[in-house]
Amino acid sequence: MKKLLSIVAIGVCLSVVTFAEDAKADTKSAVTQTKQQSGTVINLAGKQRMLTQKMSKEALFMAKGIDADANKASLIKTEELFDKTLKGLINGDKDLNLPKTENKEILAQLDKVSKLWTSFKASIDKVVAGKSDKATLEAIAKENLPLLKNMNQAVGMYAKNSGSKLDPEMAKTINLAGKQRMLTQKMTKELLLVANGIDADANKENAKKTGELFESTLKSLTDKCKNPDIKKQLEAVAKLWENYKPIIEKVDTSDASLKKAEELNMPLLKEMNKAVKMFEASIK
Repeated sequence: MKKLLSIVAIGVCLSVVTFAEDAKADTKSAVTQTKQQSGTVINLAGKQRMLTQKMSKEALFMAKGIDADANKASLIKTEELFDKTLKGLINGDKDLNLPKTENKEILAQLDKVSKLWTSFKASIDKVVAGKSDKATLEAIAKENLPLLKNMNQAVGMYAKNSGSKLDPEMAKTINLAGKQRMLTQKMTKELLLVANGIDADANKENAKKTGELFESTLKSLTDKCKNPDIKKQLEAVAKLWENYKPIIEKVDTSDASLKKAEELNMPLLKEMNKAVKMFEASIK
């Protein structure tokens, strides 16, 4: 009888140990998934900043008659993506791998973004419908920055809220690298605002400052990067930037330079986006 009880006791102990190890493994897996989700949320929320500028840029290219059909098609897709991602951040979206936002402060901030988006979207829809008059373009010029700034506040809140789930330095890096995508579109938008005669003097200065910020942030990200593959990708971005930089530095709005700006700004954005995804994929 004692021998039987001993065998049972040993079996129970082994089961407890096995259960504990399985629970430990499950917890580790859950933490890893949470880290990756945090990275995805910061990445996609950060991408929203870029989309505010990309929409503005595409509307302004249309107004100048530069590849109007292609820019119209792109504008429609950009608008749809911004709307889908905003809803996904609030309610969750399996397709985008976005969990539902539970933080009440972030939800309140996203509500502000939603209200600003409703107004901005109305102006974008006018351009899509073929109405590119100066009043509509001025409304886009006025409304895009509050939308950008409030979305940027939400990104900062997501990065801060990631807390122990994600290394603070990595959260900061993904945020900054993501912001670079936005800057590629912002400087192009500012160039086009000058070309369209909207607050030309102020936007000349804005374009130069945006270009300077892009360059200094790119250098900082590259200098601090210890991953050789990501560093190589950032260097590829730097090469593209060297080709685009003279147009932004001079705020050259000649027909030839605007055409070149259209050709260069998207490859610059895409290569920067690759770097952001690489930073996100490096999360362990």
